[in-house]
Amino acid sequence: MRARDEAGQTMVLIVGLAVVALLLIGVTVDASAAYLRRQGLDNLADGAALAAADGVQGLQVYEGGLGERALIDPVAAREYVATYLLEIDAARAYPGLQFAVDATADRVVVRVSAPLDLPISPPGWDVRPLISSTAASYVVVSD
Repeated sequence: MRARDEAGQTMVLIVGLAVVALLLIGVTVDASAAYLRRQGLDNLADGAALAAADGVQGLQVYEGGLGERALIDPVAAREYVATYLLEIDAARAYPGLQFAVDATADRVVVRVSAPLDLPISPPGWDVRPLISSTAASYVVVSD
């Protein structure tokens, strides 16, 4: 019996391994880009929530004291968030940036989101994933 010719079998394995390695690199690069975008949006949401906390109702401070919690003016909180994002030019750093502010008398929750252009998009993938972050701010009065 004659031995089978196995020439070229190693080449198939090398090509297969190269394809798997390239796929892993693509996934790692895209996941890293999403993580970095999320970190940036976390910082943006934190700053916006802190800016919104400046919407403490001024009359409360001067007329009746603060008590345990200062009351936040929801309308002023939304304006403070919009002004903060405009002043730091967040829309330039995060194209397509959207934000939502949920303000009550004692807390402000800011949610920011922006689409991400993946550095290595899969073939046929036209969707831009939406990355979002949420931050909250409470105004607590202490002695």
